[in-house]
Amino acid sequence: MSALIYYITLPFIYLISVLPFRVLYLFSDVIYLVLYKGFGYRKAVVLQNLHNAFPEKTEKEIGTICDAFYHNLCDFMVEAFKILTISKEGILKRCRMTLECKSVFDKFADENKSVIMVMGHLGNWEWAGHPFRLQCRQQLDVLYHPLSNKYFNGLMYRMRSRFGTRMMPMRTAYKEMLAHRNELTATVFISDQTPMPEAAYWTTFLNQDTPIFKGTEVIAKKMNLPVVYCSITKVKRGYYEMHAEVLVTAPVTTAEGEISEMHTRRLEKDIVAMPASWLWSHRRWKYKRLVSEKKREVIT
Repeated sequence: MSALIYYITLPFIYLISVLPFRVLYLFSDVIYLVLYKGFGYRKAVVLQNLHNAFPEKTEKEIGTICDAFYHNLCDFMVEAFKILTISKEGILKRCRMTLECKSVFDKFADENKSVIMVMGHLGNWEWAGHPFRLQCRQQLDVLYHPLSNKYFNGLMYRMRSRFGTRMMPMRTAYKEMLAHRNELTATVFISDQTPMPEAAYWTTFLNQDTPIFKGTEVIAKKMNLPVVYCSITKVKRGYYEMHAEVLVTAPVTTAEGEISEMHTRRLEKDIVAMPASWLWSHRRWKYKRLVSEKKREVIT
């Protein structure tokens, strides 16, 4: 059945991909009306997340962010499929690395240092890797969770690796990074995943107890790789900029939890500045903080 759904859906996906951008965004507007105004896709989750994250905002302000979020979400969906057919020139025109951003990675490349890139589900994270791979000397490695449907997983793999990005399943990330440790690489970790509570680093994020994926910090310290925070800001519809900020150059010198706090606080700052650009439709706060974790924090 999964194969049948895939092969029925695939022609429509490619049809979306070849649409001119002007028509593509008209289609996105239609999806917005159906998804948000019609079915109210995960609207209760989005509104609850927004209320919890921004208790100081009025109902009108929350509603404005919610509406803008769904517009961005629908744009993101159609833009993601555009990767299947967009040219190199097209992606470089629409998702640009700032000069300051590129200089960060050029400096590490000049020093022959691999890096860890940490980012969140902010802006168009699916586009971000392609201009990096086309313009920087580092081999870009992106960690991901394979989809359960092998056909759609293969499609996502092709989309993400089209310009040479190497995809690494999360479960084998450290092993693969070790295997490529003699190469000049930049490995992308998405920081706002939802880890199991007992294996997470807990902190306050957007006014809520939040479990943070510890893999970024653990692997950075094990391999002593510099950690660079990256953000994707929306300039206007269909155009994005990539920014970079070095968080730490020698992770082995940091205290436990320090790197996790660094990238979490940096992501939080960006979300507060451009709230509609973050992925609010996921249930990120479905786990509760363990009593033992709270006690440990008080003791330390």
